[in-house]
Amino acid sequence: MLLMTPGPTPSPEFLRRAMAKESIHHRTPEFEAIFERVRNRLKAFMGSSEVIFLASTGSGAMESALTHFCARRALTINAGKFGERWSKIAKAYGKNPLELKYGWDTPAKIEDIENALKNNPEIDALFIQVCESSGGLRHPVEAIAGAAKALRSDLFVIADGITAVGVERFDTANIDALIVGSQKAFMLPPGLAAIGLSQKAVKHIESTGGAGFYFNLATELKNQRKNTTAWTAATTIIQGLDAFFAELDGGGEDSFYAATIRRHEAGTAALKAIGARIYPLAPALSMLSVFHPKASEIRKWIKKEARVNAGGGQDDLKDTLIRINNMGFVLPSEIAWSLNAVEIAMDKIGARKYDGAANRVFTETYYR
Repeated sequence: MLLMTPGPTPSPEFLRRAMAKESIHHRTPEFEAIFERVRNRLKAFMGSSEVIFLASTGSGAMESALTHFCARRALTINAGKFGERWSKIAKAYGKNPLELKYGWDTPAKIEDIENALKNNPEIDALFIQVCESSGGLRHPVEAIAGAAKALRSDLFVIADGITAVGVERFDTANIDALIVGSQKAFMLPPGLAAIGLSQKAVKHIESTGGAGFYFNLATELKNQRKNTTAWTAATTIIQGLDAFFAELDGGGEDSFYAATIRRHEAGTAALKAIGARIYPLAPALSMLSVFHPKASEIRKWIKKEARVNAGGGQDDLKDTLIRINNMGFVLPSEIAWSLNAVEIAMDKIGARKYDGAANRVFTETYYR
């Protein structure tokens, strides 16, 4: 089965081999050497002053970020399930979130955020996704963060970069906490999250002593600066992340990001060639997200007949969205196979006669 969901993504053989090595105890010099190397590399990769690992999924890092950086009231951006999650976490901690809601295909507007900050001085933290993966949407995070900081320099800006880090380079200058997860562009199993921190965020953590117990970032920062963790580390996944960076550095980051752009451009052209509707108004590079009234039928057919497991939608989009992964070291041939399967399925359900346009246009565009 070809796993083409936008997370968890498939783990290539070189990562599986790295994680299949003999287990290392997390309180040993051998693991500390790996941990130091990976933490320093991730810091540079994310453009952050500090990085803190958590043995958790991304949602745990989201919760930790909210408890540390929101003392009074949260401003949350909800354009999908994960923006909605920010609001739910804020409500769980009594932060009375002011939620700006958008359609799942619609990016947040800078003026809405500016107005919210002007009219609600009690807001001390903004929570947003870089990519809202439930619809494949890319928010203009850099512009939003810059505008928010221009109005309120004391504001903390927290961004969920789980389906953005490792997909594209973006400006993190005005982001105080940037969250990542192992199961997306890093192509590793779920279970490891990290938060990249600005210098302002680091000073805040150090001065307050953190928040909570297990997800206490002050406790973790103190330990991780010594190349260990406060609690048991996700040793196997960290070994995998070490292998990911070795592979990345072998081919170069520029080539890695350029290939992601080429796959997305070629995939978009192929989908348009077969009359598919690209769902988000501002598509993220992390996936190809298509709206079709018979999407659930198409997904069932390609899974059964072409052995392609693509992502679907959620809530009102459960039966009308197809999402195909474009993160990490996914091969162009894997996307071409998936798009060809979608086109055949469209023929099978009577939506469009098959003529091989998807595969042809993808290949022509990618290698042009």
